[in-house]
Amino acid sequence: MPLPKKDFDPTEAAVPWRTLSRAGVQIYFATSDGGKATCDDRMISGDGLGVLAPLLVADKNAQAAYEDMIQCSEFRSPLKWENAREVDFDGLILAGGHAPGMKEYLESPVLQSQTAAFFERGKPVGAICHGVVLVARSKYGNGQSVLYGRKTTSLLQSQELLAWNLTRWWLGDYYRTYPQTVEAEVRQSLQAPQDFLRGPLPLSRDSDSSLSAGFAVCDENYVSARWPGDAHLFARKFLERLLT
Repeated sequence: MPLPKKDFDPTEAAVPWRTLSRAGVQIYFATSDGGKATCDDRMISGDGLGVLAPLLVADKNAQAAYEDMIQCSEFRSPLKWENAREVDFDGLILAGGHAPGMKEYLESPVLQSQTAAFFERGKPVGAICHGVVLVARSKYGNGQSVLYGRKTTSLLQSQELLAWNLTRWWLGDYYRTYPQTVEAEVRQSLQAPQDFLRGPLPLSRDSDSSLSAGFAVCDENYVSARWPGDAHLFARKFLERLLT
């Protein structure tokens, strides 16, 4: 699970970590320089979100998973991105996040190359929210995105613009990582418009006991999801592919 040095979403990293760890899967983390990563703290504290905090921050379940994750030795002593080679791992999980610190991760040629290698070998790849942008930017030797010819979802344009419009008067572009929305960029990498699946309205977050609230798209070895509210189902679907 590669991460940026800062600003990753705590739910999208910690819920899959907990689900896989409980199933006996060993998870390694990696950052650009091998230093410990830090999440987007606003998604824990709710600082600056005001009355919108209960809607936008990690719920208690995800926060508990995050507190456990940051204590594990693999998180505290991550690998460097360049040393986390596809050949040494059975699968890849790409968490999301929207704050500015995500850009080094989304724009990394190293991670894009490694992601393409996982697809080339047919190994399980899971991407959620902005993590799908990293997948879309990962290309085969012929210059074609690894998503071309596959079905996927990602953070929906409606979700991104709603969060931005609700907070932009005091947080500026905090919820807009790039001028182009995640959904718009991901769609550009696809073979056909119908290969992007929006799923049902994301009205509530899923949980271990309520997976039906989540949405994930499975295409052979690739699993994608939209937002932290899909994280539990996303993790379960990825685990299924990892164990088959």
